[in-house]
Amino acid sequence: MTWTNWAANQRTAPARTVTAKDTDDVVATVKAAARDGLRVKATGSGHSFTGIGVPDGIALATPSSPELLAVAGDRVTVPAGMTIRTLNALLAEHGRALPNLGDIDAQTIAGAVATGTHGTGARHQGIAAGIRGLEMVLADGSVVTATATEHPELFRHGRVGLGALGVVTAVELETVPAFALHARESARPLGEVLESFDELAAAHDHVEFYWFPHTDVAATKINDRVSDEAPGPARGRVAEWVGDELLGNGGFAAVCRLGAAVPRAVPALNRVMAARMANAEYVDRSYRVFTSPRRVRFLEMEYAVPRDALPEAFAGLRAAAARHAADVTFPVEVRVAGADDVPLSTASGRDSAYLAVHVYRGRPHEAYFAAVESVMTALGGRPHWGKLHTRTAAQLAASYPEFGAFVALRDRLDPAGLFHNAHLERILGAPPR
Repeated sequence: MTWTNWAANQRTAPARTVTAKDTDDVVATVKAAARDGLRVKATGSGHSFTGIGVPDGIALATPSSPELLAVAGDRVTVPAGMTIRTLNALLAEHGRALPNLGDIDAQTIAGAVATGTHGTGARHQGIAAGIRGLEMVLADGSVVTATATEHPELFRHGRVGLGALGVVTAVELETVPAFALHARESARPLGEVLESFDELAAAHDHVEFYWFPHTDVAATKINDRVSDEAPGPARGRVAEWVGDELLGNGGFAAVCRLGAAVPRAVPALNRVMAARMANAEYVDRSYRVFTSPRRVRFLEMEYAVPRDALPEAFAGLRAAAARHAADVTFPVEVRVAGADDVPLSTASGRDSAYLAVHVYRGRPHEAYFAAVESVMTALGGRPHWGKLHTRTAAQLAASYPEFGAFVALRDRLDPAGLFHNAHLERILGAPPR
């Protein structure tokens, strides 16, 4: 049976597929893979655009049952295969929430942290920074619980582990009391947003903007944290449907198809979409504001640059888009995040700005992405582990002070490359075998 990721740009035919109900099933699968000379890969929900989760031996779906979820005070232990969407709803039942989220909730929790998924907010960090423990099955079939005090080296590196150190079966996360977000979405002149972005990011909890190529408009999203019981304008079902489904998915899909058929119409289409996508104000539970349904398939590349390099990075990206994105209807997304101490996090040791470029699935992207990547790497950019890039181990080693330590740990834990695939060997180097 063929395995395909969400964007359908990665596919393979694994030797077999296993759905694990619990950690014991994972142990049995890992031991069987070693016995049969196969590699094993936890597949998650396939939301990575890179080949990081491609299974070329055994495709393993990790435990996901809600019965395995355990809430204890401000911490929650989550089965690795549970999606963020399911986790958000279950945490809400306990009056808890994750402090920050990206804008897609279809990923499994283990897949999201393994690739360094993040949201936005100058004073906030990616999801992996909130990990307090990991349960993992190692290549020898042993089960290890790693925390800051127990197996601390594995804990330190395993928080963004790329699926290279073992199979994560459960993640313990820090949570916060449930909260709401006051969302304000508006279209503003691009120059005004660029000039005031630092002030906006400092004054508000979560700030980002979208820029449609060939326009001078920025669709801004500003979310401020309020009490879960705070009054405010509600987004009714009709408004939610119009924003998320009619415009955000159905209408946008039509625009993408029209732009592919009539490239000369793209600048005008983008101006219309930029003005219509950002026009709302409402208060809702945090996870309902952070995340949005994404039904229009696309390809994406995202780089993290030092926060103070954002103006130069955006200027270079805009120039690259002028040359190579004549028919691109998807916007550029710009976010920020605070520094963390996770060795392979894209925000490791530095406050970061994130710039993401997208194209409609099936459209040419190579020249556009390559031009943007050239700009980002010249500024010390680090690619998102789950999004398209061309970096190799030798190039990435210069971007992460602890890259060598991570690879050395990988070599000790998995010398035969049981958890590897072709993509991991490109970005980490081949294990010693």
